[in-house]
Amino acid sequence: MQLIEQVVELSAALQVERAAGRRVGLVPTMGALHAGHQSLIERAASECDLVAVTVFVNPLQFDEIGDLAAYPRTLAADVAMADAAGASVVFAPPVAEMYPGHPAPPATTVHVAGLTDRLEGSSRPGHFDGVATVVTKLLAMAGPCRAYFGEKDFQQLGVVRQLVRDLCLPVEVVGCATVREPDGLALSSRNSRLSPDERRAATVLHRALQAGAASVDAGERRAGQVRAAMASELGREPLVTVDYAEVVDPRSLEPVDEIVGEVRLLLAAAVGPVRLIDNLAAVRPAAGDVPAGRADDDTVADAERIGV
Repeated sequence: MQLIEQVVELSAALQVERAAGRRVGLVPTMGALHAGHQSLIERAASECDLVAVTVFVNPLQFDEIGDLAAYPRTLAADVAMADAAGASVVFAPPVAEMYPGHPAPPATTVHVAGLTDRLEGSSRPGHFDGVATVVTKLLAMAGPCRAYFGEKDFQQLGVVRQLVRDLCLPVEVVGCATVREPDGLALSSRNSRLSPDERRAATVLHRALQAGAASVDAGERRAGQVRAAMASELGREPLVTVDYAEVVDPRSLEPVDEIVGEVRLLLAAAVGPVRLIDNLAAVRPAAGDVPAGRADDDTVADAERIGV
């Protein structure tokens, strides 16, 4: 395992690997690694010859100083987990290496229009500019590679895919399935900040998504009804304050009124002081697949299954 802190050293090390004909995998993280990150590293290690994990708590994507200060820093444990999962390099630069003028904002930032205008973008202004900027920098430093991101941050994954296309970066973006606790809670470094009661309450997020997906699977095509199913489940938990519960097109992330084929269910909520997000894919059955016994013909429409 090689621990690198300087940009030039990372770029040189990865270029040596490519020159030798080896495929490079990159797993960008903010540290505090957990089993979800481990699954990304293991996936990258199974598909690439060398895996580099980046560990950088990016100040540009935090809209509250307190949230940035509270973010856990566990570099020694992160290096050990990355090593055990199959990584060969951990890139953990100081803030000054990534943003030489910090705390002054960088003169150049990256903004992805459209995808960042709603959902997390509305709730956390400037967040995705910080994400897009640091990801662009990391991909530029790494050079041609496969980059692995989790689907838990589904909007972020869409933003990264868009900026890679628009900026013609020589990167293949690989989305990986969300890893969950046995009770359904999506793994997140933020979970460690939940009290025992809040941790129990947080499981309602996945139950709400399942309720929405079950409605879609049963043939419901009115997105408003699916949103209502999620909201109803979330409303059962008094420790949870809902930010949004949406049904969107999986590519554009635009809210939909009528469900045809695949949609993405997205939600965000505060559980006590901790803000959590989660999502789930849902597919409305084609007309011939609607479960028997549904008498309302208005819920049966011609539909095709579309992939993300």
